[in-house]
Amino acid sequence: MVDIANGSALVTGGAGGFGGATARRLAAKGAKVVIADVADERGQALAKELGNGAVYVRTDITKEESIAEAVETAAKLAPLRAAVIVHGGPPPPDKGGRVIGRDGSRLSLAHFAHMVNVYLNSAFCATAHAAEAMAKNEPLASGQRGVIINTASIAGFEGQPGQVPYGAAKGGVIGMTLTLARDLAPLGIRAMAIAPGTFHTFAYGAMSAEDLQERFGKMIPNPKRMGDPDEYAQLAQQIVENDFLNGTTIRLDGAQRF
Repeated sequence: MVDIANGSALVTGGAGGFGGATARRLAAKGAKVVIADVADERGQALAKELGNGAVYVRTDITKEESIAEAVETAAKLAPLRAAVIVHGGPPPPDKGGRVIGRDGSRLSLAHFAHMVNVYLNSAFCATAHAAEAMAKNEPLASGQRGVIINTASIAGFEGQPGQVPYGAAKGGVIGMTLTLARDLAPLGIRAMAIAPGTFHTFAYGAMSAEDLQERFGKMIPNPKRMGDPDEYAQLAQQIVENDFLNGTTIRLDGAQRF
């Protein structure tokens, strides 16, 4: 297993639902967690809650230098052993929807390119910078230097109408996971991805739990509810701890199929 008790962990989107839950679990295992996000208030509060050297670093995932700074911060705290890449991003420059809308207008290239940049290009950037830092680590007794977990989506397998840009970006995350694992194998670095289904995160804003359950919970075969972010974090922790999990994308969706 990758022992993170004497190492650092980077979580992009670390102040969000998935990211915050993951940061808590990794900190509980002894990691010094870098919370990389733009939600200053939540991020700073979480770093204070976690203790153990946890820090919040304001990180714009659309800028490579900002990602590099977050990775460098983690590597200075302790050897970077885990990177969980789970961020969202800024809103697109114009409206989304189907490729051809009801009014006959097409989806813009700017919208498509923005979604790919936020969800795929930035994921690769964070992965590459994290891998470069991990490659400098002394290997553990297991021969491992670190593990990188990207976040895909079931939309990357079965995107719905109106999800072409998002589905393409998340499909790209799925597509690069095995090849990443093969690229990084000689260095003792694993690469995995998690593809969540419908989870109750900050993305749903102020909608009540009752409204969310009524609208989305019934879509899930079993259990008949939305996912809890800690269930994502629980899987991320298991991936960190289980060296034989490598090169694949795990669906976490309660058997949800569109």
